[in-house]
Amino acid sequence: MIKSHYLVLCFVLTAMRVAVLPLEIGAPIPKGDQALKDISGKEITLNKAKQTNGLLVMFSGNDCPYVERNKARTIEICRYALSNQIGVVLVNSNANTTLEAMKTYALSQQYNWYYVADPAAAIAEAFQASHMPECYLFNQSGILVYKGGIDDSPGNADAVKTRHLNNAINDLLAQKSPKVNTTPALGCNIKRF
Repeated sequence: MIKSHYLVLCFVLTAMRVAVLPLEIGAPIPKGDQALKDISGKEITLNKAKQTNGLLVMFSGNDCPYVERNKARTIEICRYALSNQIGVVLVNSNANTTLEAMKTYALSQQYNWYYVADPAAAIAEAFQASHMPECYLFNQSGILVYKGGIDDSPGNADAVKTRHLNNAINDLLAQKSPKVNTTPALGCNIKRF
């Protein structure tokens, strides 16, 4: 009897998780006021990280081969965003990564933007993010204008034909809606458990 109640409970909880809708273009920053621990030891929020022209949130990690292949592109696009008054927050939602490991990795990559831990994957769940790297660009009002990959070739920098995120940032800066606002985000799965 207890076993059958347990199975029903598991089914209901699984169904509730599946029922969460994906973050759509036009949505506000999810969990924008939730405190997140940065590698500096400070607590930040996504709303406070937003700058004059918006916010770039990228789900990333330390040991994903796709993140490794996108290192130079991640650094380039994050620097470009910051230089154009777009705040940058990289989110590590992998349950098995420590803040200390994140700090070591960020120092080796010379990150000069926020890199926050999301060990319970609350931010990943709110965004419905499932891959690394996966990008979300919000305008100056905190409204989602682009979601997806950095470019059209996450596995091979030499094969890039379209720089989706860069184009979306340029459109945002020109006060236009991005011509392409959603692209596939290919990469490693976020490890939630």
